[in-house]
Amino acid sequence: MNKAKVCNKLYFVDKGIGRSFYLKNDEKEVTQWFFGNGSFISSVDNYFQQSQSFYSLDIIEDSVLYSITKERMDFLLAKYHHMEKFVRLLTIDTLARFVQKLNALQFQTAKELYNYMLTEYPEISHRVPLGYISSYLGMSQETLSRIRSND
Repeated sequence: MNKAKVCNKLYFVDKGIGRSFYLKNDEKEVTQWFFGNGSFISSVDNYFQQSQSFYSLDIIEDSVLYSITKERMDFLLAKYHHMEKFVRLLTIDTLARFVQKLNALQFQTAKELYNYMLTEYPEISHRVPLGYISSYLGMSQETLSRIRSND
């Protein structure tokens, strides 16, 4: 398992794509999320709670990112109360996406899960290595290749 760390920045992806991932005991990477244009990338729970995280962030292609430290965010939240609404909406969106992915993983076939991913990330199949996609979906690259060849 990789060494736990605290995530102290929240990033906004203006252009590009990234992912969050963790390492299994065998050092195999497992992709948790993808982040594209107009989204935020961080270990959100760890960013706001400043607790240790086993997740890492990876930028997959040339990207333009903007960041804010936890300290600066706290300052803005204290000074501008409308920022609290922004963070609340960001949190709700993150939670909803988490539940949708969890439901897809639990209740959908491999083909339905792949289609769900394409709905969430329409351009991903052309921009992200197959191994990252298969680990995100929790299936082997061979299974993913079969699904893609039947499209």
